[in-house]
Amino acid sequence: MTKRHPASRLNKTLERSDSGSGDELNFEDVPADDEMQSSPLSPSFSPLTSPHRVKKRERTWSSSKSGVSREPVLRTRQRTIYTAGRPPWYDTQGQLVEPFVIGICGGSASGKTTVARKVIEALDVPWVTLLSMDSFYKVLDEKDHRLAKRNDYNFDHPDAFDFDLLIETLRKLKEGKSVDVPIYNFVSHSREKRMKTMYGANVIIFEGILIFAHKQLIEMMDMKVYIETDSDIRLARRLRRDIMERGRDLEGVLKQYEKFVKPAFDYYIAPTVVHADLIVPRGGENEIAISLIVQHVHTQLQLRGLKLRTKLAQCHSGQPLPEALSILPSTSQIKGLYTFIRDRHTSRDEFIFYSKRLMRLLIEFSLSLLPFKATSVETPQGIPYQGKRIATEKICGVSILRAGETMEQALCDVLKDVRLGKILIQTNQDTGEPELYYLRLPKDIKDYFIILMDATVATGAAAMMAIRVLLDHDVPEENIMLCSLLMAESGVHTIAYAFPKVKIVTSEVDPEVNDRFYIMPGIGNFGDRYFGTEDGFRTYWGGQGNGLVALSVMISIPEPLKPRRVEGLMHFKSVGAQTSSRWCGVEVRKGRVLGQVSSSSLDHGSKLRCRAPKSPRIAE
Repeated sequence: MTKRHPASRLNKTLERSDSGSGDELNFEDVPADDEMQSSPLSPSFSPLTSPHRVKKRERTWSSSKSGVSREPVLRTRQRTIYTAGRPPWYDTQGQLVEPFVIGICGGSASGKTTVARKVIEALDVPWVTLLSMDSFYKVLDEKDHRLAKRNDYNFDHPDAFDFDLLIETLRKLKEGKSVDVPIYNFVSHSREKRMKTMYGANVIIFEGILIFAHKQLIEMMDMKVYIETDSDIRLARRLRRDIMERGRDLEGVLKQYEKFVKPAFDYYIAPTVVHADLIVPRGGENEIAISLIVQHVHTQLQLRGLKLRTKLAQCHSGQPLPEALSILPSTSQIKGLYTFIRDRHTSRDEFIFYSKRLMRLLIEFSLSLLPFKATSVETPQGIPYQGKRIATEKICGVSILRAGETMEQALCDVLKDVRLGKILIQTNQDTGEPELYYLRLPKDIKDYFIILMDATVATGAAAMMAIRVLLDHDVPEENIMLCSLLMAESGVHTIAYAFPKVKIVTSEVDPEVNDRFYIMPGIGNFGDRYFGTEDGFRTYWGGQGNGLVALSVMISIPEPLKPRRVEGLMHFKSVGAQTSSRWCGVEVRKGRVLGQVSSSSLDHGSKLRCRAPKSPRIAE
């Protein structure tokens, strides 16, 4: 084993995921532990830094337990990576199950954020979004800027907040959609150019001084909490915060408090206590009140909980196939290809070869179902020819990792310059439910016709989650086509019933799904057979170098990781029970499959693979 390498010093490039993603990730973009900063998606808070030392954030980490674990979302400029899978946020009909929204109100420095953090820690659920009203101060004009610099601008008046943007943001979060939240700089009294992206969650905690002052905000909250703290304590906290964190002087803070903060509390904040369901004296010190909040939220989450996959497997049995389904015409050639693919004794090379042939035929058939428009071209002989062109100019292929990515090449072979997106959905080994881990989609995906690809669809749980993700990104339902090599009847009915406007295309439909959610008679686990991971190994791709295989993979593993020893160093970024990340060097034995390496001690083109669990947290 080698000694620990800080992430910021690694300059190798991750070239492929276990399913062959060609998107590059530079290790230098990953900050070291002391460089991690919090994001609004969940309750992680960075150590306080003076304003003039704040530096531009390249990557964002946050945690679901303050000071203990990291948030289940890692965001980069182009990617969304979930380090803890997001469970279904919709029911068996594909309809959104709204999150539980907690509103926390109170005077300035009353301890609202402290209570929110303690509630999140005690909840111990990975998907919690923390939204602060402080992000929604209005943009000041030149006159107001001068007033703010002299501490003569009232930041505690309702007119100081952009309630329209605040209401729209909270509404979108309740709908499960991603939102861009402004970042307000209290030093310059302005919004920063960059925005914080936030995502829907099981629980949304919304805190601010005036969140009970608007009727529409109150109506969106499921639980309303008011923090009651002595005015002297609030003043002391405000003095410490504004002087230490925001670079203000004692005289200016006291002037602003007497002129604006105290009157605003008396006139606008204190009267809203009548809307509260629970009043918490002493703020974060009141452990009993926090425990009551947590117990109530847990009860509500259990009532809203879903056993999605089990219900889907039992739905719609014995019904005729829906009209939205199109099946590739069965010919002797198709039957011949399926004979090879279904045969358990077919070698991996043959399985890949015949699968690719079938994928190409299926993609061609899928494209024939798109709308076409008449067009005229001139032949080399100068004679006009009346032909057809696809009416949809913007087409994007989205693969459900990892098996769906095997269909990307067939799509690229028949559509020149097609854009691609990826969604990683894995099964939770404890609950058996699908969970969302990774997301990379074009920013303007709502303007595209989407071909959603997965090798097999059994219950339809993963496909339903992927479609729900697309809908949450404002893709029209009628602009989605689900394309799969093999489907079970239950999966077909599930998708057609939940999303009747989605087109469904497959080459064959099998009648049933067993109690392990495998299609019967089926083709087995397509991903394992295609990638050669049936023996318990998982394939992770590493970069090439002079005898050095560098790799960054975030996986859930038992501690410590002890793979086989070999010549070549690989770096794993592991996620343990506490969701804490660490770097460890490991050696693996020659002869396994983990990318190709060039080395003086290994034959050219030798392949390596290390033993790891079957459920990667991020296949990146």
